[in-house]
Amino acid sequence: MQRPKFVALAGGLVTALAMGPLLGAVALAADPTVVVRSGDTLTGISKRHGVPVADLVQLNAISNPNRVYAGQTLRIGMAPTAQAPAAAPTAPAPLAAGAQVHVVGRGENLTTIARHYGVTVAAIVAANGISNPSRIFGGQQLTIQGGAPALVPAAPALVLAAPAPTAAAPAVGPAWVHVVQRGESLTTIARHYGVTVAAIVGANGISNPSRIFGGQQLTIPGSAPAAAPAAPVAPSMPYSMAAAASSRDAVRQVIVEEATRYGVPSPFALAVAWQESGWQQGVVSHAGAVGVMQLMPATAVWVGEGILGTPVNINDTRDNVRAGVCLLAHYFARYAGNRDLVLAAYYQGQTAADRHGIYSVSRPYIASILYLERLFGG
Repeated sequence: MQRPKFVALAGGLVTALAMGPLLGAVALAADPTVVVRSGDTLTGISKRHGVPVADLVQLNAISNPNRVYAGQTLRIGMAPTAQAPAAAPTAPAPLAAGAQVHVVGRGENLTTIARHYGVTVAAIVAANGISNPSRIFGGQQLTIQGGAPALVPAAPALVLAAPAPTAAAPAVGPAWVHVVQRGESLTTIARHYGVTVAAIVGANGISNPSRIFGGQQLTIPGSAPAAAPAAPVAPSMPYSMAAAASSRDAVRQVIVEEATRYGVPSPFALAVAWQESGWQQGVVSHAGAVGVMQLMPATAVWVGEGILGTPVNINDTRDNVRAGVCLLAHYFARYAGNRDLVLAAYYQGQTAADRHGIYSVSRPYIASILYLERLFGG
């Protein structure tokens, strides 16, 4: 099944900037202007005329700093030599009562930060003396004036949920509700909260850990105390998944038989097949991968000629499963039982795994299958 997918992420300022009070040193009647030329940006105009981007935004009531157009007339304020004597350069406002400090996380922008605290982008720009609202950097400290207290610093779209202790387990910390953002995976979300993928899956009854969607609300269970029980508890299979697996028991039997034949752990083979197709022979991917084990036709030919020594009919359930499990056995031998590399080779291809190791895009796929292996008794 060699078909890693890369998702290009795109972001930008889309929230309207609220107008703040104009700077006292600006004489409105005498403001000079500039006509936007083709290819101009607010940043370029700011540099040419020595006027901060934030001032241009305020002076011209610009709702989106990334959009100006040729022929647009912009007020640029008085030239520095014509302004009234000014004190020291504008500094971020002092931290007032109720204000907070937000440390910018990787990939954040002013829009998401403003939305998280319930304030406007303009308010953050003014409070921190930011000259270009499109440019902030990881680790930068921003003063947030007047926003609601953040439940978890630098974690957008979170609301506090009620704790969910169980009768059999010791009490744990509070749970959180995380709203999935575009491009996130359970691996990155689990890493952010310091919990495991299995914990999130179990708390939300997720049948396929590699498939979550933007806007989905996930309960994030609190971390257990340091003196947690020594023996990990096997996760329980969600009801919907158990029902689907039960209805496909005939295919499960074929997978177990072929895994036993080729010395592949049955739970591992079951997990790969479930991840790939949900144990369904009729599944064909957009890339052309076929059947229970989602084999590409060329891969099936290679397995048949190079390993099995007999042609493989990937449209036949038994042949499809046998070829896929045989390929897993080949990778187990090649990578000395390293499950991560076995799965990386199955997902990326053997050559890519040999030359480049495990791609980052393969990590969620690997985590999902290793969790499924536990569900199937591994």
